[in-house]
Amino acid sequence: METVRRPSISWSDLPALLVSIVVCQLAGIVPSILTANDVATWYTTLQKPAFTPPSWVFGPVWTTLYLLMGIALYLVWRRGSRVALALFGVQLVLNAAWTLVFFGMRWPAGGLAVIIVLLVTIGATMVAFARVDRRAALLLVPYALWVGFATVLNYELWRLN
Repeated sequence: METVRRPSISWSDLPALLVSIVVCQLAGIVPSILTANDVATWYTTLQKPAFTPPSWVFGPVWTTLYLLMGIALYLVWRRGSRVALALFGVQLVLNAAWTLVFFGMRWPAGGLAVIIVLLVTIGATMVAFARVDRRAALLLVPYALWVGFATVLNYELWRLN
């Protein structure tokens, strides 16, 4: 049986890995800062479905997801696949846009439209990542599942309000 060797991460790779993680974390932090007041003054007043997680869950979940996304980005970035990287960039922009549309504009219907496109783009990114490094695609599975859940939650928030 032939063994496939995966390139290991060396100390010289650390800056690229850190940049990948920081870029992803910033995609979550910046929109969150810009819409923090809207969350406090508007979102808390919305009627929510019974399956809405407690507010404290979102921070740790998203921090973890952005970390996994950053590692996945790094794995693909070091292999230089432009298509996969472009798709990742599009989904990252859509991710940030959802926060700005849903919370910043206080527009659940617009957020629903954005998150549906985001979910499709995550799927396309996973396919492109799998062609470059299967591990990178697998690292995006929790993200895709969470955004799928968030899509259902967004729909219910739109429907109830």
